[in-house]
Amino acid sequence: MDAPKRSKTRQVLCGSVAIGGDAPVSVQSMTTTRTEDASATLAQIHELADAGCEIIRCAVPSARALDGFEAICSASPLPVVADIHFDYKLAIEAARRGAAALRINPGNIGSSDRVDAVIDAAKAAEIPIRIGVNAGSLDKAVDQLRDLELSEKLVRSCASFAAHFQERGFHDIVLSAKAHDVPTTLATYRALAALLPEIPLHVGVTEAGTLRQGTVKNACGVGILLEEGIGNTMRLSLTADPIEEVKVAWDLLSALGMRRRSPELVSCPTCGRCHVDLIPIAEEVSRRLESLPAPISVAVMGCIVNGPGEARTADIGLASGRGEAVLFAHGEIIRTVEESRMVDELISEIEVRFR
Repeated sequence: MDAPKRSKTRQVLCGSVAIGGDAPVSVQSMTTTRTEDASATLAQIHELADAGCEIIRCAVPSARALDGFEAICSASPLPVVADIHFDYKLAIEAARRGAAALRINPGNIGSSDRVDAVIDAAKAAEIPIRIGVNAGSLDKAVDQLRDLELSEKLVRSCASFAAHFQERGFHDIVLSAKAHDVPTTLATYRALAALLPEIPLHVGVTEAGTLRQGTVKNACGVGILLEEGIGNTMRLSLTADPIEEVKVAWDLLSALGMRRRSPELVSCPTCGRCHVDLIPIAEEVSRRLESLPAPISVAVMGCIVNGPGEARTADIGLASGRGEAVLFAHGEIIRTVEESRMVDELISEIEVRFR
């Protein structure tokens, strides 16, 4: 499967992670611990890094968080982005204390001279800024235009802020303009990509909801954008453990044929021909594959007659029958195994062939 062709943008560096240009779409998340608690935050960052997170964002809500933020930056295995709202002095200090990037909403930072002070601090630290716009942080002049849809306001605000940054000679910017619904997200990012094709875009559906609803909304919104070549880095916002955000992001990239870091499970929905309880079998295989760092496809099929044929593109798999199952690779049968041993035999064969 050919991966979607990316739109070519300028490239910026967030620590060692490239965003835009020829770089692959990177995966981000945000810590949920108190930034003042550097130990707890670093522990969560390490867990997220193990799950595949590549850029991490930490809230800096007050000056009390700055010492912890500095300690986190110095010990984090991932580039750390300072998430700043309202107080421009926090952004300046976060840049001084080791942030790999800043994320600000110019619409809530205050006057243009305060925004300019943040730009100057980022320029001095040689770090990029993500200009993050949402319904609550629009350009004030744009927000007053009652004849515009929200997507149009988001785009105009982004364009206005980006123009100001570039007029001051600062070009290391990434744009995001997030909404909580899919249609607005699509309209906004399509327009941004057309209007400002040179600027990398951070995509996602914000405030998307809990795990199930949020996954569906992000898969629809971000999946469509990525398929159209729009988006250079992403955070899939979920009201869940942030590790779930990372897992869903990688599943989405894998489904689109763009990037894969772990096995993909191919499993049938079962039917009346199935002689085993396939759902727990597939779940067990999925669980045991989590620790395997191999970008392969593994099939778990419920029909011994059609399974190898239906899943012939899988690297390896099993198809169950009555009391037994067949192991196969690329549609070719390897051997027949007892039903009670089929998961163990599949995992053993995978470890021999791919670990």
